[in-house]
Amino acid sequence: MTPAWRHLLRALHQQTSSPRTPKMCPSLSREWKPRALGAFWTSVTKLGLHTKPRMPPCDFTPEKYQSLTYERVLEIHKQHLSPILTAYFPKPLLLHQGHKEWLFDYEGNRYLDFFSGIVTVSVGHCHPKVNAAAQKQLGRLWHTSTLFFHPPIHEFAEKLSALLPEPLKVIFLVNSGSEANDLAMLMARAHSKSTDIISFRGGYHGGSSSTLGLTNVGPFKTELSSGLGCQSTMCPDVFRGPWGGSHCRDSPVQTIRKCSCAPDCCQAKDQYIEQFKDTLNSSVAKSIAGFFAEPIQGVNGVVQYPKGFLKEAFELVRERGGLCIADEVQTGFGRLGSHFWGFQTHGILPDIVTMAKGIGNGFPMAAVVTTPEIANSLAKSVLHFNTFGGNPMACAIGSAVLEVIKEENLQENSQEVGTYMLQKFAELRDEFEIVGDVRGKGLMIGIEMVKDKMSRQPLPQEEVNEIHDDCKRMGLLIGKGGIFAQTFRIAPSMCITKPDVKFAVEVFRSALIRHRDRRAK
Repeated sequence: MTPAWRHLLRALHQQTSSPRTPKMCPSLSREWKPRALGAFWTSVTKLGLHTKPRMPPCDFTPEKYQSLTYERVLEIHKQHLSPILTAYFPKPLLLHQGHKEWLFDYEGNRYLDFFSGIVTVSVGHCHPKVNAAAQKQLGRLWHTSTLFFHPPIHEFAEKLSALLPEPLKVIFLVNSGSEANDLAMLMARAHSKSTDIISFRGGYHGGSSSTLGLTNVGPFKTELSSGLGCQSTMCPDVFRGPWGGSHCRDSPVQTIRKCSCAPDCCQAKDQYIEQFKDTLNSSVAKSIAGFFAEPIQGVNGVVQYPKGFLKEAFELVRERGGLCIADEVQTGFGRLGSHFWGFQTHGILPDIVTMAKGIGNGFPMAAVVTTPEIANSLAKSVLHFNTFGGNPMACAIGSAVLEVIKEENLQENSQEVGTYMLQKFAELRDEFEIVGDVRGKGLMIGIEMVKDKMSRQPLPQEEVNEIHDDCKRMGLLIGKGGIFAQTFRIAPSMCITKPDVKFAVEVFRSALIRHRDRRAK
């Protein structure tokens, strides 16, 4: 049987015998209506291999949308909201409702959310236990400030501190990742009595006037100088950087770059450490305040460092009197699977840990955790106060999120389903020339797109956007990142399943085939 006939029979089977999506849960896949075989053959030959993958079933019925028209939303956005273009897609999505890993737009179309509100919805949209905790607290007490005590604040602090190793036991509650990192900068300088802070190129640590100095991703930099005393250093990127090989990463998937290293030895790590030493010796004061690092870079496209790099870098920083800060805003709360915190995957113990995003499952909440000694240095230096930090609503929600992660074994699910997904996406890397790298750990995955594997030049932005939009039209939402916005970021809620992954991989493969066909034309 020829490939064309095999595809025709497969498409006929999918169109005529696949189970229909339940009416209670709308899908982008509309019901197929019988038509003439001639018309069907025309459709099949036109689509080629582009038959839309069928979504996994969903048992949720969204409410009917009864708010502003799409056109009115666009008008208001243009007239009254920020002119900075951040919305995805030529026709931005107008979302209406969420349930677990699913999102619904104003027309009732269903999408598999594989970016979770920029790596934020940790346990699933509108989780019933989290909703119930919020509603209960909403009816009791919204706000107190830290001038008064209220049990949910202390209950959450006790639960969170139990998840961190000694001596990281003092918690400062704030409202966002930028606030958390801003406070961590202040702590490091107050304790060390020094100013200079180092961060990686490609790192993202916030958008405040202070943390912009730590953030080293081009589009987020300002025209005016910002972040006095902040110094960038080379990111040890084993795919795009000058050194890298086939054993470097703590991941089920390694780069396609070859090396002669033994599995327990990494020459790339040694080379990048020499670059880090060069920064310490030539670009900062002899005594420094600290070093910020994400265990895995998020905004830069899920960049992983060579195994052992952070451990040696932390030792070098401490020799200069600096503190080591782990930015767990994206990597924390079990997302990486093997460990609850990203820093644990590197075998290191930071002096300060910052966290946000998944801590509140989308509710504005963040924290800085440090040692009693460093906390006391801050207290002697400044009267730190945050009006909304640790408000009763946030703490009640935060406690519920921690309980759900434990009760539903979401860290274990991240490990199992995330490893499965990494391996499936790695198969696409082997199939398509434009998929340069697949990397990550647990449910934090990056797929870097290139013109070709030999040059590793980034795929042009227009082509990346077309693939991104094709995924959306087939019902899959993924993120973008990287210095050139060339990497697809995949970080779904930790409740996803293997059938969800299978659908996502099929959609992404279909989008890559469409791109290949466009390029051939």
